[in-house]
Amino acid sequence: MSTSSLPERSKVHRNKKKAQGKSIRKRKKKNRLRLLVKLMLYTLLVMLAGAGWLYLLPAGQSTRYLLADTLITTQHRHWAKYVIGETELQRRVAAYNEQFLQMGDERDTHTIATPPPAPATDSSTASAPEAKPLVEIEKITGSGYAGYMMTVHDPTKVRLGITGTAGSGEKVSHMVERTGAIAGVNGGGFADPNWKGNGFKPIGLVISRGKLFYNGLGGKTSTQIVGLDKQGKMIAGNYSLEELRDLGVQEAVTFQPRIIVNGRGLFKSDKDGWGLAPRTAMGQRADGALLFVVIDGRQPGYSVGATLYDVQQVMLEHGAVIAANLDGGSSTVLVKDNAIVNKPSSQYGERYLPTAFLVFEHPEQADIANIWEGLDPSQIDAGKKRSQ
Repeated sequence: MSTSSLPERSKVHRNKKKAQGKSIRKRKKKNRLRLLVKLMLYTLLVMLAGAGWLYLLPAGQSTRYLLADTLITTQHRHWAKYVIGETELQRRVAAYNEQFLQMGDERDTHTIATPPPAPATDSSTASAPEAKPLVEIEKITGSGYAGYMMTVHDPTKVRLGITGTAGSGEKVSHMVERTGAIAGVNGGGFADPNWKGNGFKPIGLVISRGKLFYNGLGGKTSTQIVGLDKQGKMIAGNYSLEELRDLGVQEAVTFQPRIIVNGRGLFKSDKDGWGLAPRTAMGQRADGALLFVVIDGRQPGYSVGATLYDVQQVMLEHGAVIAANLDGGSSTVLVKDNAIVNKPSSQYGERYLPTAFLVFEHPEQADIANIWEGLDPSQIDAGKKRSQ
């Protein structure tokens, strides 16, 4: 064998391997391209199928409106137009407002049972029955949401707390500590431009201890209120100032909608429950006990939030004969014994609020001053930076 032929054969072998390598790389490249095309086609088909489901099938349309309603309850309300269109967004918001107004019109006729004084007992022969604690808190859960139910067994122990700082709202936890309350829940709404409000300008009315602390009705003759009269009976619905005086309302804020009246839920189904959001609501049983529902939201993996229909059903299951929505969203908070019980949805923690429903062992000792006395509501700057 010639020694000069060995390098030639080796060179041929190397060239052959190079050619095979190029061929393999080309096949791999083609296969990757085919896979990419298949994935793109599959993604396109899924998107088309999803769009068809969302826009053409009843179940999909319900999901689309639930998403839109959920966005409407946030600071990103305008995003809902990308889901249902600008025209439908405006129509839906107007429809909700009209529906909520109508839900406050029926006159509530519920009465509460005031328990008679406990009979005197001879300690040598009998022991007095164990009294219920003033406040009891239990966890509540549902499909996609978690929260708490606070029961206040004596409704006359509740007062409306007011922010204690001029020009600024106050955290409910601070309000509870400052006033000596044992528990507190966020109350009425407030002007909140661009979701950066200072929490000092309430919406509508604020009544505390029977006195009108704040009147932001402007030219309106009535408003939707949530409150209590002298006997601790809950008052909720659409009322004028004169009617509120006649009813002897002692503590009240403006908010809507009322969700239960005369033992009947006003939301017929989950479809008109105004989206998923953190919720706060107040209700009352026939025995007079007050129910405060606090549901967390906007926290996937823990609690996405609830619809007002969900809140209504929780209230009915706990015996409420009347119930109404309070300010929710990032304002939702429950405080007990100077500790926050729930998980507020705001990334900044508790919000600064104008009002809160507070529970006292001795409400007659509560020092609640009118921070808005002498101020013109139209001159209050709701967006002015809060002083620290």
